[in-house]
Amino acid sequence: MIQLATHDRYTYSAITDRPDFTWPNGKRLAVYIGLNLEHFAFGEGLGAELAPGGPQPDVLNYAWRDYGNRVGAWRMLAMFNALDLPASVLANSVMYDYAPELMAAFRARGDEIVGHGRTNSERQSALSPAEEDALIIEATEVLTKAEGKAPKGWLSPWIAESRVTPDLLKKAGYTYTLNWCMDDQPVWMRTEHGPLLSIPYPQEANDIPSIVARKDGAGAFADIVIDNFDEMLEQSKSQSLVMGIALHPYLVGQPYRLRHLRRALSHICDHRDQIWITQAGAIYDAFSSSIAE
Repeated sequence: MIQLATHDRYTYSAITDRPDFTWPNGKRLAVYIGLNLEHFAFGEGLGAELAPGGPQPDVLNYAWRDYGNRVGAWRMLAMFNALDLPASVLANSVMYDYAPELMAAFRARGDEIVGHGRTNSERQSALSPAEEDALIIEATEVLTKAEGKAPKGWLSPWIAESRVTPDLLKKAGYTYTLNWCMDDQPVWMRTEHGPLLSIPYPQEANDIPSIVARKDGAGAFADIVIDNFDEMLEQSKSQSLVMGIALHPYLVGQPYRLRHLRRALSHICDHRDQIWITQAGAIYDAFSSSIAE
């Protein structure tokens, strides 16, 4: 019989056959926003594209991405304040040098800061284990110094992992990862240094694959968020679930997309009494205290 290569990080488990649990205050659906604050190298490296890039320096796409930090994120911050929505801010460590005012504004809101590498101009999966370890340590030290506490969670730039990434994250003190999108509930993963919790981070209710890859319109993406929420709210009657919403200010911070996103988030807020609107770190705390490793 063929033996397929495996990661050996977790075993198969049908979502319909698991121990029941509830989120705080008896809620069954936890909803969190993963807001990506990213900065890119000029004239080199990786980056999403509005239009096919030409020779470097690719001013069009660099400036389009930079709009997110200069304008889009500030408009989104105002929207979150108006809707009383917390966020998990997935921050490149270089953001603290590039746009310290923006990081301070989200800190003042009490938002959670999640490790998101140094910059989205690079992929950690292309590095040697020693180089990747150094990247994680460098990014973690910047966030810890700026925020006064170490981040609990990590999302790799481009969701890029090497075969040892979970081991390195756990060794560096991380308690959860957002890299794996295989479930609607948190899942304990095995590492060389103990268990690491995988918290669902979406690749469907996510503006990068929706808008950049599939070319969905602003209204279509908002409808994806609403329909995903409505269906998961119905499903959560029988078991507790997690719904993440992944956002990038250079995409949904554009005015016409922001208007549709506000419609989607307002719809979710209209159901506030039925759901737990929270942050990824709080999901880790609640799940780890209720479900044994």
